[in-house]
Amino acid sequence: MFRISLCFFAVTLCLRCSVADLHAQERPPNVVFILADDLGYRELGCYGQQKIKTPNLDALAKQGMRLTQHYSGNAVCAPSRCVLMTGKHPGHAFVRDNRSTPPEGQWPIPDSEVTLAELFQQAGYVTGAFGKWGLGGPESSGEPLRQGVDRFFGYNCQAHAHSYYPSYLWDDQQHILLDNDPPVPGHAGLSQDADPLDPESYAAFKGQDYAPDRINAQALQFIRDHQDRPFFLYYPTVIPHVALHVPDEDLAPYIQLGWQDPPFVRAQGYGYTPHLTPRAAYAAMISRLDMYVGRLLKLLDELGLADNTIVVFTSDNGTTHLSEEVDYEFFSSVGELRGLKGSLYEGGIRVPAIVRWPGHVPANSVSDRVSGFEDWLPTLMEWIGSDNSIPADIDGISMVATLSGNAQEPRPYLYREFAGYGGQQSIRVGDWKAVRQRMRQGNLDIELYNLAEDVSESKDVASQHPDLVEQLAEKMRQVRTPSADFPLIPLDAPVPAGRNRNN
Repeated sequence: MFRISLCFFAVTLCLRCSVADLHAQERPPNVVFILADDLGYRELGCYGQQKIKTPNLDALAKQGMRLTQHYSGNAVCAPSRCVLMTGKHPGHAFVRDNRSTPPEGQWPIPDSEVTLAELFQQAGYVTGAFGKWGLGGPESSGEPLRQGVDRFFGYNCQAHAHSYYPSYLWDDQQHILLDNDPPVPGHAGLSQDADPLDPESYAAFKGQDYAPDRINAQALQFIRDHQDRPFFLYYPTVIPHVALHVPDEDLAPYIQLGWQDPPFVRAQGYGYTPHLTPRAAYAAMISRLDMYVGRLLKLLDELGLADNTIVVFTSDNGTTHLSEEVDYEFFSSVGELRGLKGSLYEGGIRVPAIVRWPGHVPANSVSDRVSGFEDWLPTLMEWIGSDNSIPADIDGISMVATLSGNAQEPRPYLYREFAGYGGQQSIRVGDWKAVRQRMRQGNLDIELYNLAEDVSESKDVASQHPDLVEQLAEKMRQVRTPSADFPLIPLDAPVPAGRNRNN
């Protein structure tokens, strides 16, 4: 009788295991998409960083694939996120520059745009966004809950996100108050009589309730709440975008290194809040981001979700150009690349990108195939088995073959345009890259670079290849549509009066 019971128990257990395995096979993968804010191409250890410690992201890279020629959607926040969410490159995307809509929020994407979050909803996923949105203010057509997000927590507005110690965050459509009394402004300066070498002079720029902690906690809770069904977690963290706000416990290990770290005072002029040790602060912020990623990955392990979860980590553009606040030369933030945030040179738009999906993405692998933010929408939809839902009018190309370790045709071209920072345009075809700068001044001259030979874009060879320059100019004309909201001067509108067309 005892033997029979044991046999029955064993058979029952096997049946249960088989059913559980079957359910795991039937269930599509979860997706966690982590988007850093202004993180440079070489600011992670796995991309060559020497001074900033990022052990969790370095481990993630060893468990998956690093993309070495991946491009953000654009050179600044909002238009880059629009490319990511819609799968359309900047010549077709609705939002093509940062533009505020007071009192809070940015230029909204319309209802007619189909977003990545909406496609996940249609596929039966629960969707959450935690961090900085920037694609439409409260009650606009672009607010997250109207664009496919079931659960939102964080900053709606980019300007609001300049402070890491704000008075409130958005909890779906409600304010949640933070324990910062008073809140720390994102932009302020030392008083005229303050001693810039006295730590007490900077006390006003330290808060109590660190918003990224709140955001990380809510992202983790979202995973716990929805561990039994497929979920899409979009985590657009605000780190390491300035202001330089970071808890003292993260700052201490870098201060102990004894870097020569001149204070950022910002007594006048444009900038963010001052900091006594800006180099240490910036490094500490990136390490804290790494810690948040580590917490998330650990939770996936604890809940048994890691093997069936696609994890993507990347950045919305390159390192900030505010050199007094972020010493990008000290950190070699973009390495050998030219340009920073706001530029269509490589340093402004080539970003780190790491992908992990155990059993699907080869571990400790690297791909140098050219790809961009517009490619994530078709890639993720194909991976979850919803490729029939991919809109026909997108510009993205699925990277599933590449991410699976297989050969894939090169991208035919990668196009970028940016109405801001003087007006810029670029296109990459193979190793050739054409760039236009200062377009708002009427300049249509093209610079030409061979990135295989000159990744630093230091040798303009346009004069040596006039036929190629002409071909790339025509290609840039063909692959875009004019924008009334974000005109690319002088292509979509005349040069403003008083501008010299030749400068």
